[in-house]
Amino acid sequence: MRVKSLAELNKIKQSAISAVRPRLHRDAPTEEKNILVCGGTGCLANNSDKIIQILTALLKTRGMAGQVKVVRTGCFGFCEQGPIVKIEPDNVFYVRVGLKDVKEIVEEHIMKGKRVDRLLYEDPRIKEKVHTQEEMTFYKKQLRVALRNCGLINPEDIYEYIALGGYEALGKALTQMSRDEVIETIKKSGLRGRGGGGFPTGLKWEITKQQEDEVKFIICNADEGDPGAFMDRSILEGDPHSVIEAMAIGAYAIGADKGIVYIRAEYPLAISRLTTAMEQARELGFLGKEIFGTSFNFDIRLKYGAGAFVCGEETALINSCEGKRGEPNYKPPYPAEEGYWGHPTCVNNVETFANIPVIISRGADWFAAMGTEKSKGTKVFALAGKINNVGLVEVPMGITLREIIFDIGGGIPNGKKFKAVQTGGPSGGVITEKDLDTPIDYDNLLEIGSMMGSGGMIVMDEDDNMVNIAKFYLEFTMDEACGRCVPGRIGTKRLFEMLHKITSGQATMADLDALKQLAYMVKDSSLCGLCQTAPNPIISTMKHFWPEYLAFVKDVDHPRGEGRYVPKNKIGLKS
Repeated sequence: MRVKSLAELNKIKQSAISAVRPRLHRDAPTEEKNILVCGGTGCLANNSDKIIQILTALLKTRGMAGQVKVVRTGCFGFCEQGPIVKIEPDNVFYVRVGLKDVKEIVEEHIMKGKRVDRLLYEDPRIKEKVHTQEEMTFYKKQLRVALRNCGLINPEDIYEYIALGGYEALGKALTQMSRDEVIETIKKSGLRGRGGGGFPTGLKWEITKQQEDEVKFIICNADEGDPGAFMDRSILEGDPHSVIEAMAIGAYAIGADKGIVYIRAEYPLAISRLTTAMEQARELGFLGKEIFGTSFNFDIRLKYGAGAFVCGEETALINSCEGKRGEPNYKPPYPAEEGYWGHPTCVNNVETFANIPVIISRGADWFAAMGTEKSKGTKVFALAGKINNVGLVEVPMGITLREIIFDIGGGIPNGKKFKAVQTGGPSGGVITEKDLDTPIDYDNLLEIGSMMGSGGMIVMDEDDNMVNIAKFYLEFTMDEACGRCVPGRIGTKRLFEMLHKITSGQATMADLDALKQLAYMVKDSSLCGLCQTAPNPIISTMKHFWPEYLAFVKDVDHPRGEGRYVPKNKIGLKS
C-alpha cells in the first residue's frame, strides 16, 4: 500500500494509535500493559535482548502473551543505569535489570500489580527510590526534541512512528508548502548545524536550491567519530524514520531526488534499523516515485565509511562517497555549489535532520522559542567520563554546564572534586570550574576557549593530569589526520612527540615554548577543521593548567618556572 494523501496517512495513524495507546495516552482507560525494554547498543551489550526473550517466554507460559506486549525500543539515554525496563501505562521505570530479575517483574508487577522496589532508581541525593522517569533528576531538566521518540517507540515498526505523527511533516511540505516556504520555515526557526560547525541550516538549504543544476544531492553525515560520542548512533538506532523523513523534506526544498546516508560500518545496529526503516518507507510510498501523489521523487542509499575521523568533514565525506581517498578539498567551492560528482550537494548531520520534521509540524516559532538569541532549540550531548550519570542528554540551549554536570549528571563519583570538562571532542578545549555557569551555546563556548562540536562532553576529576589529557587527544588527531597538508601530516606528529617528551620527564622550558608556538602554527595553517582545531586541547590546558606542564619539566629553576605547581608525588603522575 502506498500512501497518496494526508487523509490516507491520517487513517493509518488512527489505526496505529489504537495499537500503541498505552504509550501515547497513559491516562486512557486500558488494562493492556506494555513492557518497554531498551534496545540501544549499551543495553544490548548488557543482555537486554536476552531479557526480551525471557520476558516473551514467561508471558507465553503464563497465558499472558495476548495481554502484555514486549517492545524493543531505542536508547532511553540513561546508559549508566541500563539495562532499562519500563512498564506502561503504569509509568514504572526499572534500572539495571538482570536476567535473574525478569521472572520477579512478571510475577510481581505484571501478574500481581506490585512494583519491584529494589529495581527502582535510587536518587543518591535523597537516598530514596524513584519509580517514574519524570521524577528522576537525570530527566527533569532535559527537553527532548531530536530524541523525542527514542525509548518510546519500536524503531523497526513504521506504524509506531506514524502513530506519533510520523511523515505528516513530509506530507505537509509536499502538499501545502512551496520549496521556498519550507526553507523559510527552517531559516526562521534558527536551526543551526548540529555536526559542529553551527552553520544555519536554512541558509545552507537556500544556497543549494539557488544553484542552477538539474542534478542535486542531499547527504546525511552519520560518520560520528569523536571519542565518547554516541548521539547520532542513538538517534539512528532509536528513531531512524525521523531522519528519512527529514532528508525527504530537505531534498524537496533544495530540488534533489537522490540522498545518501554516509554511515560508519562500525555501527551495525544503526545500519540494520535504518535499512529496515528505508524498506518500510518505500513500501508505504514515503520513498520512491510520486510521493504523497505529487511529482516529487526521492530515494536514499547507504554508503559505509571505514571509520576515518576526517570523513566527518563534508568535502572529505563527499570524496569518500565517490570512492576516492577521504581527504578534504580546498574551499571554495563549497559542496552546496559543487559537491558530489560536481553537483550541488547539501550535507547535514543526523541530529540536524532529526529536528526537521517537528519544526515543519509545529512551526518555526515553536522551535525558536527554545534556546538563546543566536542558538535556538536544544542540543544532544553524550555525557561521559568521571560523572555519576553517564548517558545521552538533550537540553535547551542556554543551560549551564553546571546544571548538566551536577544536576543532570549527578556530579563526580566517589566524592572527588570536579576539575574540567572537555566539550567538542578532540577539536574542543577544556573548561574549568570558573566557567561552569556559562550558558551553553555556539558563541559562548568559543569565547571561553572550547566549542560545541558534535556534542561529546567528557568530565574529568582531580585525579586526571591535564597534560596527559592533551596527549590523549593529540594521539587521536595525529592518527586520524589524512596527511594531505603538511601542518596536519607533520605538525600533529611533532606536537604529539613534544607531549610525549614532556610526560616522560625529558623536556625543558624551551620545549614548552616550542610546543605552544607549534600549536598556533598548526592551528593557523592547516587545510581543514580537523587539524585547525587539533591543537585546541594543548592551548586550553596550557592556559588553565600551566603548573601541571611545569611539574614535568627538568629545568624547573628556569625563570619561566616561577610559581609552578609541584605535586606531592611526581612519580604518581600518569604518563
